Amino acid sequence: MALLELELFEHECFAEAALDEHLVKDIHRGIAGDLMPDWAGRWRDIEVTVGRLSPPAPWQLATLMRDYGLDLQARWAGAVSGDPGLLLEFLAFAEGRFLTVHPFRDFNGRTIRVFLLELLRRLDLPRVELAPQTEEGRAAYFAALEAADRQDWQPLMQVWECRLSQA
Repeated sequence: MALLELELFEHECFAEAALDEHLVKDIHRGIAGDLMPDWAGRWRDIEVTVGRLSPPAPWQLATLMRDYGLDLQARWAGAVSGDPGLLLEFLAFAEGRFLTVHPFRDFNGRTIRVFLLELLRRLDLPRVELAPQTEEGRAAYFAALEAADRQDWQPLMQVWECRLSQA
């Protein structure tokens, strides 16, 4: 993942890519391709459970991830408008919705972290610590993700506000 992050920032390897499901697949393939070439960059074809979350069925993933990309594109204007609330909502949606859908068999966390770094780069924002380092931080983050599973972005927006203020 570190090599992919380096490529992202130093060579802007995804700079020309649209914010859509293809970019997400490319990032996943970059992370997992050497380890799991049979399914890296492909939507999962198995049912999974993540904690208390039962992500959507595999047959729904192509549509959900296409819609995810379209939603990101629609929210982009707000994210770059200078309105801090719209920026925080964009980042919370990008992270929370992806993790609710949980589109890949594995490496979803790594994939969203690299994708979020790409969004931060495109938004000309500083790199932030995406993985909470304290027990209290992890508890708040997982509670925010559970709220995002219900499409309540406010707790994850607060996480993002904290991340950006500490950058």
